[in-house]
Amino acid sequence: MRDRIFLDTNILVYALLDEGHKQKTAFELLQSGCVISTQVLNEFTQVARKKAKLEWQEITDLSNAIQTLTEIIPLMRETHNLGLEIAKQYGYGFYDSLIIATAIESQCNLLISEDMQHGQRIEMLVISNPF
Repeated sequence: MRDRIFLDTNILVYALLDEGHKQKTAFELLQSGCVISTQVLNEFTQVARKKAKLEWQEITDLSNAIQTLTEIIPLMRETHNLGLEIAKQYGYGFYDSLIIATAIESQCNLLISEDMQHGQRIEMLVISNPF
């Protein structure tokens, strides 16, 4: 069975806004048909505007490319509630917990993130740091 992979925001940032050694790995992951949430897309937009200082048209073009390459899952009330439970049980910040919750709800078995505990299993989801 092929992994169903959920990408954290930092992977999109490395793939599309970074020129360092992490870019190639992140870009390959992005092109592999992964899942993200509207939260991840929104966080990417914020980083592109505030940190990378991109113009709105550049951000729109990147956002359109991301939307073409990924399946995007919306956040629902149930996601919020599961995020609260994950934050309480595992000690992650709330926004990271929302990403974990969305990955679980979208039946992903692998969450790619540099910012979370590598190898940790939460339900059927395993967190992996590709770097």
